[in-house]
Amino acid sequence: LLLRWRRRRALWRKVAEAQERQERSLVRMEAVVQRFREQHPSVSAASILSLPLPELSKKLRDGSLPPDHVFYAYVGKALQLATETNCITEFLQESENQVRKAKLMERQGLLYGVPVSIKDSIDCQGHDSTLGFIKNLNKPAAEDSVVVQVLKRQGAIPFVKTNVPQSLISYDCKNLIFGQTRNPLLYTRTPGGSSGGEGALVGGGGSILGIGTDVGGSLRFPAAFCGICAIKPTGKRLSKRGIMSGVAGQKAVAAAVGPLAKDVESLALCLRALLSEDMFSLDSTVPPLPFNEEVYSSTKPLRIGYYETDFFTMPSPAMRRAVRQTKQLLEEAGHTLVPFELTNVDHVIFNYCVRGMFADGGSSFVKKFKGEMEKGGTGMFFWLAKAPHWLKTLLCWTSKPFVPRLSSIIRSITENTVGEVWSLHQEIEDFCHQFIAQWKKLNLDVMLCPMLGPALGIGYPAKLSVAVSYTMLYNALDFPAGVVPVTLVTDEDEEQLKGYKGYYQDWWDRTLAKAFRGSVGMPVAVQCVALPWQEELCLRFMKEVETL
Repeated sequence: LLLRWRRRRALWRKVAEAQERQERSLVRMEAVVQRFREQHPSVSAASILSLPLPELSKKLRDGSLPPDHVFYAYVGKALQLATETNCITEFLQESENQVRKAKLMERQGLLYGVPVSIKDSIDCQGHDSTLGFIKNLNKPAAEDSVVVQVLKRQGAIPFVKTNVPQSLISYDCKNLIFGQTRNPLLYTRTPGGSSGGEGALVGGGGSILGIGTDVGGSLRFPAAFCGICAIKPTGKRLSKRGIMSGVAGQKAVAAAVGPLAKDVESLALCLRALLSEDMFSLDSTVPPLPFNEEVYSSTKPLRIGYYETDFFTMPSPAMRRAVRQTKQLLEEAGHTLVPFELTNVDHVIFNYCVRGMFADGGSSFVKKFKGEMEKGGTGMFFWLAKAPHWLKTLLCWTSKPFVPRLSSIIRSITENTVGEVWSLHQEIEDFCHQFIAQWKKLNLDVMLCPMLGPALGIGYPAKLSVAVSYTMLYNALDFPAGVVPVTLVTDEDEEQLKGYKGYYQDWWDRTLAKAFRGSVGMPVAVQCVALPWQEELCLRFMKEVETL
């Protein structure tokens, strides 16, 4: 008991030190902004913050806007957002030196002088990538991740790191070290996760461009919940070297790194900058596919598949309306909309995603929490991962008639043999080819899909892991998928929510109905999807949706 008490005290000391560093970061931000304002009282931060990224980067490159004016305008706004939402974990002090150097250097790079925020799990030299784990504190990265290196070579200035949920396997944004991040649009709501700090900071206007990751919706949830845009590219389109993973080594569900921004044109500019020779030379496993301008700027009418529901997670009234209204606008603009029928999404979620990510019965994931003081809202999962096989079999069998989804989760979290894992990977590959065959039979260019929304109340994502079906499908398929906000929740949506039952009418469906309530005025997005390696077409479709 004494040893345990001493170990816990040592852990709390590490947490306290990290929180002090976070506080010192904010104090430093306040000091540098104050100093700049005193030296340049005539600079209008509001006019700088109102510029969209393409216009801002143009002014920076032509010299009509100095990089320090832009930098300190965003540091000031980021500080405000950090105070309101607790989205920033660390201010990257070396960014001040970068700004000074940028003023003296030639104005080169598509992102010259642009301040960029970086998710906690993406390595920045000299800074921790914690994933919300105490054991990862005081272990600064030896070098920048490839993505950060490319951003810097393109003239960008990474200036803050942002908060994540413990382990990243969550679409909320809370950990024991840095606490809960709140949605900038409504503080009682989650900003989404796991790139939740990015969603809150970009959504609140404290960063013009953010970089996050996605293994089940971790870019798309924060973007949708905070009313901004994001794209999850094909898994290997951008380098993941130097990026920490929630479940390292698993290949069943493709992870990806991608940008978040206020508008689609900003995402396109970011991908133009990242898909450069720098990226391909720093990481030769990335295919040398530069940004295809012709596809992105095309105006030819599109043939668009669509569906309103996946028949697994019943869409909220606002989600359904968002798809219907977007479909109507696209048809009026001359595009062809074709119904697409989704089947067996429950099998995909449980057999491919859950079983694929935790093919070792969850033991490597559980190991990550060894020595931690909190289990990040994954209590039931921990219990299942540790339960003996006979007990899981019994629970699976007895719960199937009453709570079929619980039975499926229990069945999915079992240890597989190597042969079974290979067989699973083959099944996922076959499913992907079947999905593409269905897509090509309908001669589709892109797909319009629902996106979970509006933002759930803080704490609800931990109770609603099953609600990731709309996003996780495209990680299993490894298709590029982006989100665009298209509408706000109305009083009528709220009224219709009273009749929400769900497809299973189980505890999860009842909880999801509660989580959606009280959201009038909150944004709701749609998901835009393309075939693998067609990020430019995905962005072109997103731009069309955004414009309409």
